[in-house]
Amino acid sequence: MDNQPIYHISQFPVLSTTRDQLADHLLERIVNHSKTVLFFANTNFIVKCRFVLKSLPDDKIVLVNDGIGMDIAAKLVLKSRFADNLNGTDFTPFLFDKAKVPLRVFLLGGRPEVTKRAAVHAEQVLGQNVVGFCDGYAGMRNTPDLVQKINAVKAQVVLVAMGNPMQEQWILDHRASLDANLLMGIGALFDFWSGHKKRAPAVVKRLRLEWLYRLYLEPRRLLRRYTWDILIFLRQCFKFR
Repeated sequence: MDNQPIYHISQFPVLSTTRDQLADHLLERIVNHSKTVLFFANTNFIVKCRFVLKSLPDDKIVLVNDGIGMDIAAKLVLKSRFADNLNGTDFTPFLFDKAKVPLRVFLLGGRPEVTKRAAVHAEQVLGQNVVGFCDGYAGMRNTPDLVQKINAVKAQVVLVAMGNPMQEQWILDHRASLDANLLMGIGALFDFWSGHKKRAPAVVKRLRLEWLYRLYLEPRRLLRRYTWDILIFLRQCFKFR
């Protein structure tokens, strides 16, 4: 994206932009049949996905900041602030809402019952044209021609929900073979769309404490991410500043 600053956080070139500018850019690339990979770089991404650096620089791969940890790093290391806080959970429906016509969307990853309900939400609530979905368990194991299946339904957007770092690795491994214009790693988004997990109350989100709410709900799964991994993240930020 022209004239948008890039902040290097632990060697990762993270775009500083607003959700409006990012959505307009992605929708324009979809209309022009260009291909884009969008990764939401939070602290866990920085720690777990250093292999992504091997694919950079590449103007088809866009990294945007996700979460208060990235803001803290930008302030401490670069003395700067990101233009907006961007995360897949909020940005994806915003992108869909800005599209002038429904997008052809394929959902990949998640548990079978979760992905199926998420597909219904994307179609009935968000108004998109869900052309297919495949869960991240038996669905992927039993679909050896998955890329061909996605191409056959002419998906424009592929949402990959496998968590870091699996979703990023899958996207990088298959992006050349996929015809879709936009590939996004969106983490737990299907859990929220399906109602399997709850979003934090509005006041908690405004205070930028949704991470604490999620830790409260899933302490065993997320404790390391929000304690030890944060220390690793900060060490890497200062090491590669």
